[in-house]
Amino acid sequence: MPVTVAATVVELRSLIGGRRVALVPTMGALHDGHLALAARAVELVSQGVVDVVAASIFVNPLQFGPNEDLEKYPRTFDEDVAKLDAAGIDFVFAPTVEEMYPNGPLETKVTAGTVGSMFEGRSRPGHFDGVLTVVNKLLNIAGASAVLFGQKDAQQAFLVQRMVRDLSMPVRVEIVETVREESGLALSSRNRFLDAKEHRAARVLSTALEAAASSADRGIDAVIAAAQSVLMGENLVELDYLAVVNPATFLPVDDDYRGPARVLIAARVGSTRLIDNERIRL
Repeated sequence: MPVTVAATVVELRSLIGGRRVALVPTMGALHDGHLALAARAVELVSQGVVDVVAASIFVNPLQFGPNEDLEKYPRTFDEDVAKLDAAGIDFVFAPTVEEMYPNGPLETKVTAGTVGSMFEGRSRPGHFDGVLTVVNKLLNIAGASAVLFGQKDAQQAFLVQRMVRDLSMPVRVEIVETVREESGLALSSRNRFLDAKEHRAARVLSTALEAAASSADRGIDAVIAAAQSVLMGENLVELDYLAVVNPATFLPVDDDYRGPARVLIAARVGSTRLIDNERIRL
């Protein structure tokens, strides 16, 4: 059966009909990273975990700050629907802003707390409140039993998992590993804004993470130093932050910490801001 597109809440709920659904929330401009989420969601159907798969395509204004260009975000709706159809998705939910927020800006919101104001949240104030609010709303609209996110957006993945746990939501959260180009660059909808020279320079983010991981047995100072050494060799890359966090809390680790950790990196390449991360063990 070809994918069916629903533009309203009533229509989507009618299509789902009370069946167990895996939800793949996106803002469109789909790449192979998104399609890996779709593939995993389809696997959940074959495993009997859910009955159907729905993907949402909605550029959520709540997660864009006043200095971020909401209108600049790439929109490739027809191509996106064709990709989701080929991936075996059952339904695409593509609401307007008015459908999602019929009464204008929401008075009731989900807050991302302290972690939500760090790292990406420091650079993009209010971003994660907007993310969690729209994810919560989409889960309620679809009555989702499972939801899928990519590991590339590590802070987002952590905060969604914590929201589901804190609010006792009956939803299974699946985190799918980052999909990368052969060069190591993490796939992102923003990569399309890089010119050829910037695209080559952007590969340094994953190279820096590899250097950090290879130094993990020597402690956090060695991890940071190794990554910074690689980054300094690329003058087209302007570092925003480089941090090592405890995956259980997403808070920075102490100097004497030992155990699983995650290295986070954000940088501007030309006018394009990119993020990436890697799991390590200190």
